[in-house]
Amino acid sequence: MNKLMLYIAGALLFVGCANTQAQNGSDALVAVPKPKANEAVATFGGGCFWSMSEAMSELKGVNKVISGYAGGNTKNPTYEDVSTRTTNHAETVQVYYDPKVISYDQLADAFFFAHDPTTLNRQGPDEGTDYRSIAFYRTPQEKAALTATIKKVNDSKHYSNPIVTQVVPFSVFYGAEGYHQGYYKTHLDQPYIAGVSTPKVMKFRKAMAAELKPEFKK
Repeated sequence: MNKLMLYIAGALLFVGCANTQAQNGSDALVAVPKPKANEAVATFGGGCFWSMSEAMSELKGVNKVISGYAGGNTKNPTYEDVSTRTTNHAETVQVYYDPKVISYDQLADAFFFAHDPTTLNRQGPDEGTDYRSIAFYRTPQEKAALTATIKKVNDSKHYSNPIVTQVVPFSVFYGAEGYHQGYYKTHLDQPYIAGVSTPKVMKFRKAMAAELKPEFKK
């Protein structure tokens, strides 16, 4: 019986990010907002964007996070397009933040704690180039910050394997479907969220406790 229950639990987890259909929200692609006068923007991809979006949104100084797609060569891709792995896009989050409250360097630190940056084209049960670890820079300073953070994390031996994150110049970000936005908070009982996303968010909160908004400090 124990083996059967483990098999069922594993099967539920594998339903995961790539196979979930639209529910309780729009399947229309969301428009990507322009940053406000006091905002800066950062773009990261670290596996399924449900947990990444939640983690980054919990940081103080982060005003909003949009789930979407970047790093590919198809205009306005849909979730189904990206899941075919023919567009070269990765599931990505775009972070709108106040640089007077949180720096790009701190966001980079958070990104490397919000997922496992040492697994090539894979995060947990999600496998494929759309789940690759990728960080986009807009300036030479951001590239330097990412490179320095990778060295720091590697040197710390926080992970047993070296980081394989792609560091690439930013080109374009496309918003994902409406139902992906804020998906974590509205689907806490969904098996994938409960079994995969929530443990990642809990680990993130522990690692980034000093940088969290007050309501997420426990």
